[in-house]
Amino acid sequence: MSQKNPIRVFVTHNWHDSDDYVRLFEYLESSNNFFYRNTSTPDKLPSKVDTETVREDLRKQINAAEVCLALASLYAEQPDLTIFQMNYAQSQKRPVILLPQFGLKAEPPKLLQERAEEIVAWEQRGIVDAIRRLARQENTQRFDTVEFNPDDFKDFKLED
Repeated sequence: MSQKNPIRVFVTHNWHDSDDYVRLFEYLESSNNFFYRNTSTPDKLPSKVDTETVREDLRKQINAAEVCLALASLYAEQPDLTIFQMNYAQSQKRPVILLPQFGLKAEPPKLLQERAEEIVAWEQRGIVDAIRRLARQENTQRFDTVEFNPDDFKDFKLED
């Protein structure tokens, strides 16, 4: 992945910007050295708004992607459209990453979980790592540096 070869992502939508949709792109934009291209076009409603025209437009958007990010919050608004997008992504061998509804502790519906390759919490690093891993099979192992003061452990004793 590079600026010349960004990962192509599709994010489930219903032709309007939801809070979770906007929030996801804020996370992606603020990630260092992560280059992506959004293939979803919620701002371009098809000229005809019948079921088949809408689905065909979504198919084109998904076909252009390497990975699909499914927003569980969309399911509450339009369950059929959400399931269609996830099913089509799977049928085209696009891995599906499910993000639960932001701010809710409840698990996403089982129907969505069954269609996801991975369920990722709303945490920037976890989302970006899942995209890299599933879209390009990039090793995303990172190590955190933990600093500590050895004096904090001077009274520590191992038990036999």
